[in-house]
Amino acid sequence: MTSSAPSPPSSGQRTPQGDWRLILRVVPYAKQYRRELLTVFSLLVPLSVAGALQPILVGQAISAIRSESRLYDAVAWVFKGLDNLPWPNTVKGWIAGFSTLIQGLTLPETINLLTVLLLLTVVIRFGLQSIQGFLVQKIGQEITADIRNDLFAHVLSLAARFFDRTPVGQLITRLTSDVEALGDVFSTGAVGIVSDLFSILVIVLFMFLQQWQLALMLLLLLLPISGLIIFFQYRYRRANYKAREELSALNSNLQENIMGIGIVQLFRRESYNADLFRQINRRYVTAIDHTIFYDSAVSSTLEWIAFIAVAGVLWVGGIQVIGEALTLGTLSTFILYSQRLFFPLQQLAEKFTAIQAGFTAVERINDLMNQPVEIRDPEHPSSLPIHSDHKPLGEVRFADVSFAYKEKDWVLKNLEFCIHPGEKVAIVGPTGAGKSSIIRLLCRLYEASEGQILVDGVDVRDLPQAELRRHVGVILQDGFLFAGDVQSNISLGEEYSLEAVKAAAEQMNVAQFIEALPEGYGTILRERGTNLSGGQKQLLAFARAAIRNPRILVLDEATASLDVGTEAVIQEALDRLLVGRTAIIIAHRLSTIRNVDRILVLKRGHLAESGSHDQLMAQNGLYASLYRLQLLGQQV
Repeated sequence: MTSSAPSPPSSGQRTPQGDWRLILRVVPYAKQYRRELLTVFSLLVPLSVAGALQPILVGQAISAIRSESRLYDAVAWVFKGLDNLPWPNTVKGWIAGFSTLIQGLTLPETINLLTVLLLLTVVIRFGLQSIQGFLVQKIGQEITADIRNDLFAHVLSLAARFFDRTPVGQLITRLTSDVEALGDVFSTGAVGIVSDLFSILVIVLFMFLQQWQLALMLLLLLLPISGLIIFFQYRYRRANYKAREELSALNSNLQENIMGIGIVQLFRRESYNADLFRQINRRYVTAIDHTIFYDSAVSSTLEWIAFIAVAGVLWVGGIQVIGEALTLGTLSTFILYSQRLFFPLQQLAEKFTAIQAGFTAVERINDLMNQPVEIRDPEHPSSLPIHSDHKPLGEVRFADVSFAYKEKDWVLKNLEFCIHPGEKVAIVGPTGAGKSSIIRLLCRLYEASEGQILVDGVDVRDLPQAELRRHVGVILQDGFLFAGDVQSNISLGEEYSLEAVKAAAEQMNVAQFIEALPEGYGTILRERGTNLSGGQKQLLAFARAAIRNPRILVLDEATASLDVGTEAVIQEALDRLLVGRTAIIIAHRLSTIRNVDRILVLKRGHLAESGSHDQLMAQNGLYASLYRLQLLGQQV
């Protein structure tokens, strides 16, 4: 797997991958259900034979009524071939007994027998179809669930760089509708195609056994229609890919507007955004219209060919009936066969449509599955040093680190600094100086382009990500909350008891706020915590960090959402929490960092200045200018 992958090409430039390559990607999922699939395929023989026998039974009934032939003659012809097979003596006895039984049947008895046999084939066919349909749908849903689970796990493992360039709506489309379309390949497509092909083969075989001239005529009709179906399916495939691209754009626009509904309404963009959505929706409808056209073209073509087939059988067969070269019963059988032959072909075309949509989905899912996992755990991981009384831990060192979100567009360049264990360091600088990038690199959300980042002397690339992030706690300015209760939003899936959660809340002075909620720690929070204020959400973020007891604590303007009174309470708790820990503080309000041990001043990705507040003010450099500007703004 390469270290980088280009973005998927636009639909206009897309060349669909080979179908067999796409099938091979999903075969491993089907193999897990080989026993169920074997049962499904084993039902094809009795289903196809029962369906092929029904026209023969109807034809035999017509021939018996017109006294064109006897049922015994037809059965004797079949049994003559069966008798030459190596059956056990018991089976041969049953065959001989049945032959003797029907030899002396009267016309009413013959009609009754044929009716019973016809009903028997109908019961067998519909019964087995129900069993087969249930198993196929069940397998399809199981495979769909497996693919969705693997795809979701893969998406979660991708680096933050991927999410920077990929719209959320596009990911949602691929995880939902694309995976559902892929499931249709199994539940209504692949198995159904095998079933329909097998039915066509059995019908063709029975037709040739009945009368080879009419059978050959119907078979020749299949060749041009098959080529036409393949052409329409190819065009459908391309149109379907375009439609799914437009659906992704539609979902992306919808998700963006919902997430930014506050800005939309504050700046009165409702009409403008509605027009933009309407344009994207129109493009999607146009793309869907193309898929409907090609799908309908297949169905209508097959309808016409089916009528032509019936007309051809009536014409050719009628001439033979008049010339007494063919019985009316056999002609009736072939009229039914001409319909039965094109019905599975029509079903086949419809399933091909589902298959083509599935192949489009596989292509799009492959684009996502082939995105490289840029940040992986090392094959031979190292471990951080265990806490020792002789050597304090929590050192952070950036050794000649360079980083770019886009190639050669450096955000950090040759950055070099060391934060000592237990030291409280603030990182400041103008917007775009690279402050947040330092934190992302330290937590290994991104990989440094050049240089090393060391935690207690160990390169972060040599550490398992879980261990690194367990020892580096981060409190962001905007604390994200999941739908669920307060306790789960603090523990975040880890095995912390309620007592431990309460202890962390007490430690950060937020227990009083939580206990004041309607259900305390069991209070259900809505998506993104919309039933809490911004400050309340931030308080839970402090409890999250405290319960994990990190070696290094990163604060990215963590108290900006708090009012003055709450900030003072939290600051008191933070002072206790930071004892013996390394602290990295990303600061925008310079007045809040006067008492840190050291201040690192960044400018365009370089370390411009370093020192305490008093030292930097005495230097009268960049930090002093920023501080005076903020002070002047506050006075104004």
